[in-house]
Amino acid sequence: MPPSDIIIVGGGLAGLFCALKLAPHPVTVLAAAPIGRGASSAWAQAGIAAAVSPGDTVEQHVADTVAAGDGIVDEKIARLMASEAADRVHDLLSYGVPFDRDLDGRLQVSREAAHSQSRIVRVRGDMAGRAIMQALVDTVRCTPSIRVLEGFVAEEIAKQGGRVSGIFARGDTGEGVRRLHLPARAVVLASGGIGHLYEVTTNPPEARGGGVGMAARAGATMADMEFVQFHPTALNVGKDPAPLATEALRGHGATLINDRGERFMLAIDLAGEMAPRDVVARGIFAEVMAGRGAWLDCTGAIGESFPEEFPTVYGYAQEAGIDPVTEPIPVIPAAHYFMGGVLTDAAGRTSLEGLWACGEAASTGAHGANRLASNSLLEAVVFAARVAVDITVERLAGQRPPLSCRTSPPQGGRLADTVLAAHLSTSAINASVGEGAISPPAGEMPGRAEGGASRFFHQNGNHSDQAISDYDVEATPDAMALLRKTMSTHFGVIRDRAGMEEGLCIILDLERANHNAAFANTLTAAKLVAVSALRREESRGGHFRTDFPEARPEWQRRSTLTLAEADRLAHQYLEFA
Repeated sequence: MPPSDIIIVGGGLAGLFCALKLAPHPVTVLAAAPIGRGASSAWAQAGIAAAVSPGDTVEQHVADTVAAGDGIVDEKIARLMASEAADRVHDLLSYGVPFDRDLDGRLQVSREAAHSQSRIVRVRGDMAGRAIMQALVDTVRCTPSIRVLEGFVAEEIAKQGGRVSGIFARGDTGEGVRRLHLPARAVVLASGGIGHLYEVTTNPPEARGGGVGMAARAGATMADMEFVQFHPTALNVGKDPAPLATEALRGHGATLINDRGERFMLAIDLAGEMAPRDVVARGIFAEVMAGRGAWLDCTGAIGESFPEEFPTVYGYAQEAGIDPVTEPIPVIPAAHYFMGGVLTDAAGRTSLEGLWACGEAASTGAHGANRLASNSLLEAVVFAARVAVDITVERLAGQRPPLSCRTSPPQGGRLADTVLAAHLSTSAINASVGEGAISPPAGEMPGRAEGGASRFFHQNGNHSDQAISDYDVEATPDAMALLRKTMSTHFGVIRDRAGMEEGLCIILDLERANHNAAFANTLTAAKLVAVSALRREESRGGHFRTDFPEARPEWQRRSTLTLAEADRLAHQYLEFA
């Protein structure tokens, strides 16, 4: 396969937006599933947070973000994100995203939990993710500089002379007999989060942490791996993934009740249903564990307007035999968003030269210990654009050093904001429209799969087009099911040392028994979450421990970790368990 200047791993929001922002530079997008599918962004209902309405300000948005992040948000990064929100919304409009408007033509906004103002830019109430992804997919397929390889799973980050030099990938949705070496001068990791490590999740099956694990195995520094956000209100109807009941329902006045009809959140937090997500998730979890269950009652606040206001949730409820106009919806917390990931600076640079990251695979510091509602899509487009600028600047000015982040996370990043600002001003679409993107090569069929790296490719020191020979192409369903059960039981909404040590033992046992490349990456991501959660001996944001139920001042900081450090700590924890 011919060399490519830039490879983007991931066909979700961050990856496609970055590819469009890099046009007309040639880019190859590797996607395990057809672009737009298998991406958590397509499932997002609420919209994008942006201070675009009268009376709202960037500073208010920053203050809400910092408050939700429970003490460890990188405020410089949060301010950068909020200040560029309006420009990125206008970019999306230029790509054809049909955001809701009022009668005067202004962007229509709604309010969600922990926001002090109405600032969620939506599409038909709860269809933002789907509409955004469809617009980007259509634009990408008409952009001649973007080559899309669907059905390809990234398995390993190639390195040469200490620098990232490309990707090893396998076709046939990761089941191909041979893998390909795709050389590149720049690799962008936009592979998504880890939600499907858990039994109950709103994320698609592709979100198993493969990209995060792949970067860790290449030596990249990780950050905030203990912080997993559980959305409070997934529909408790036995589906996998679990359908989401958007936070905007509570923003419109819907209430949470148990089987006695009690509004239990009022006794937990003064903000009631509008408390931060981690607080609401624990409140619902407690009711479910106590046998009282939890329901989202929309009958009074929304009622007859439900089908029109929230058609996606209405459809999910109808499929489950529930009429949300007249009946409360059963809900349960579900793994929803990952605040951790590959540590990056303000330009998306990682600790590895030649590797950038954006979207849910990256940890920028914008979310701290708990993401503010609807900041996820915003972070994806803001930092995807900044990655594109940094790569463009590097191509013009020569190579830059990687992020220096072995001991502490960046504070606002190292790239001069004046350089980025010049490139990130609101403008028309960079890409010219022409013929459709190149289709996958013959024999490489699009579908769903998960990327991953593995030690098994290093035995002979030969990385090119190697046959898979004697190891499994696919991890056993039983092994994945055990991992998901382990993560939900021991690293879920509520954690404690004894349970986490037991869970870590299971993860390490699965590692020792594994002979699958993709699953090796998934297990690496799980191990990093486990060790990070054991190491943080306090409760903060999405990380709650019954043995350390309070926040501790000495832990009011972000955490960083390499895979080598995680392996050493895992040995120590289990040696003294």
